[in-house]
Amino acid sequence: MKVGFIGCGNMATAMISGMLKNGLYEKEEIIVSNLTEAGSKRSQEKLGVVTTLNNREVVEKAKVIFLAVKPQFYEEVINEVKDLFTLEHLVVSICPGKTLAWLEEKCGQPLRIVRMMPNTPAMVGAGMTGVTINERVTDEDAAMVKAITDSFGKTEFIPERLMDAVNCASGASPAYVFMFIEAMADAVVAQGMPRKQAYAFCSQAVLGAAKMVQETGRHPGDLKDMVCSPAGTTIEGVRMLEKYGMRSAVYEALTACAEKGKKL
Repeated sequence: MKVGFIGCGNMATAMISGMLKNGLYEKEEIIVSNLTEAGSKRSQEKLGVVTTLNNREVVEKAKVIFLAVKPQFYEEVINEVKDLFTLEHLVVSICPGKTLAWLEEKCGQPLRIVRMMPNTPAMVGAGMTGVTINERVTDEDAAMVKAITDSFGKTEFIPERLMDAVNCASGASPAYVFMFIEAMADAVVAQGMPRKQAYAFCSQAVLGAAKMVQETGRHPGDLKDMVCSPAGTTIEGVRMLEKYGMRSAVYEALTACAEKGKKL
């Protein structure tokens, strides 16, 4: 067994799906633990990997351990398995707020530790993951981690001080984009378009706009100005977004997200 996941919710499932799809590991090389029999059955049916209800079995059988439980359960889970950790283990956290120093302290020994913040678009191979590592992580370890995160999207290595920024920039922001698409679709439905078709138009528009930012390298404001013809319809919509505080609302939402992450 090469890789183990303690916890196998949506995020872990998305990550494992990418790893399998890109041939990084075989199904029998990955073991996951679930809290319930029902969860274990879902993991087995959806992923085909080895499953268990015993967190300790994951640490006993794998050398790369992903801690994929909710933040409030981190300390409890670490306490359950930490006596099994050895210097051969690479411990990977996908939790906001828990620092490398905190993780090492709770593990009780000087381990190779990685913090990462993936996001749910990993489910469709379009994730964005920020990664930070402690001083014991080797170049080989880092390359392996990047291969894993690249299998379900893009990866950036960053200093740990920026992890809270990653949480709001990509970790949580898909939720806000989904709300934006939903709101746009509501307005389009009000203009008479069927909802399914409205979602198709609005989601593709967001996807295309994001692609333009990535591939042209131009400032988002410059790209916005390209769409705004003098006295046209788009600039009128921009005026209303400014009137109702879109920029401020987004700024405050992401700031609140980052501050909450620091307290977890």
